[in-house]
Amino acid sequence: MEILNSKIFGENLKTTPLLVFHGLFGMLDNWGSFGKDLGEQLPVHLIDLRNHGRSFHSESMSHDDLADDIAHYMDHYGIHKAHVLGHSLGGKAVMQFALKYPEKVEKLIVVDISPKAYPPHHQGIIKALETVDFNTVSSRGEVETVLSQYIPEKSTIQFLAKNLYWDDDKKLNWRFNLKTLSEKYNEFVSNAIKFGVFEGDSLFIAGEKSNYILPQDEYGIKQQFPKAKIVTVKKAGHWVQAENPVDFAKVVKEFLGLH
Repeated sequence: MEILNSKIFGENLKTTPLLVFHGLFGMLDNWGSFGKDLGEQLPVHLIDLRNHGRSFHSESMSHDDLADDIAHYMDHYGIHKAHVLGHSLGGKAVMQFALKYPEKVEKLIVVDISPKAYPPHHQGIIKALETVDFNTVSSRGEVETVLSQYIPEKSTIQFLAKNLYWDDDKKLNWRFNLKTLSEKYNEFVSNAIKFGVFEGDSLFIAGEKSNYILPQDEYGIKQQFPKAKIVTVKKAGHWVQAENPVDFAKVVKEFLGLH
C-alpha cells in the first residue's frame, strides 16, 4: 500500500492534527506558509494527493481512491482522528473521506467547492500542458512561453510551472501525472460526491469572487453536511488561501478553536 507524500509541521504537539489537501495540478508546497503558521498550535500535515507532487502515480483517480488514500495515510501515521481540510479537488477528497470514514474525522473544512458535479472547465489548461514537448524545451521560461499561447493568466502559468522538475534523464518534466489526470478528468471533476451524510462539524469556505459555491448550492451542501457553516472570504477568488491568506487563516483558526 503506497502512502501519500507529506510535510509535517508541529509534529510534537499533542493535539488533534490537521491534514491539508491541495487542488488539481497543485502540491503541498502551495500551502507552506499556512502550514507553518498553524503548525505552531497543532500538528499540520500538508499532503500531496495521488498523481500530484511527490506522491505516487496511479492509473486510478476516483473520489473513493482519494478517500481511501487519506485513511491509509492516517493508519500509517497512527492517527486515530483528524481535522481534514481540502481545497477544490482536495475538497472533494475530504468530503468523500468524511462520508466514508466519519469516525476518523473531528472537523471537516472544505475550501471553495461543493459536493455537486461540475461541468468540465479545465480543457484549456490540459491542452496547454499536453502541448509542452519536453524533448524540445530546455528551460522553465520556454515552458511558460508554450503555456502562454493557451493560458492568458500569468498567475495560472506560474502556478503550473511550480510543478516542473529535472528528471533522471536530465529533462524537464511535470511532477503530476498528466496522463491519468487528463484521462480520468470527468471521473473526479464532473462527478458529484457519492450521496451520504456526515453529521460532524463542517465548514465550507467560499471566495467572494469565485462561482464554485453559489447561494443555491447551500441546500445540496446541507443535505449531506447538515451541520455545515458556509463562510465567504472577501477579496478572494477560487484560490482563497492565496488571495486573502490573513482572513482565510482567521476563519480556519476560529472554526478549530485556535487563537
